[in-house]
Amino acid sequence: MSGCMSGFGGLPQAELSEGLKQLKSEHPPLLEQLEGLYGLTEKIDQEMDVEINFNELILKVKEFKKALDPHSEREEGVLFPMMGAYIGTTSGPIAVMEYEHDQAKSNIGAFLAKVEGSQASTDEKKKFAELIKNAYLILTEHFSKEENVLFPMAERMLTDEEKAELHRKIQEIK
Repeated sequence: MSGCMSGFGGLPQAELSEGLKQLKSEHPPLLEQLEGLYGLTEKIDQEMDVEINFNELILKVKEFKKALDPHSEREEGVLFPMMGAYIGTTSGPIAVMEYEHDQAKSNIGAFLAKVEGSQASTDEKKKFAELIKNAYLILTEHFSKEENVLFPMAERMLTDEEKAELHRKIQEIK
């Protein structure tokens, strides 16, 4: 059981080091943006001011992507490889986290590609908005896994020197 993420669920939450604390602190504003996106997808699904809400959704998705990309890079480019040195990256928690990042980015990318210059019908707009709803579902669960499992695992796993390096390296990603 110690090799899977659920094996760490019953351990007390450790005080997070600066780098991990920063990564965790980036989640609430991203979640707030996600909630706004989800609300817009619901309005589109219910055919409430579809044109206005769809145009707002496009703008808000672009804003969200701008905020999400550096956060993802901090995790994928710094945290995941550091943890992967201990637990590997081809299976287990890091592979799952990277897969979820890929899925969310894929949904967001597909949405943006489909809406670019599109004269879509209301039904098509609902389908496109579904991609954002999928990203919302993936990321809300993903952030929870990171906060409750991955970050505490990293806190216990990484040395003090590695934690300092993590903090330093993630500061470089803007």
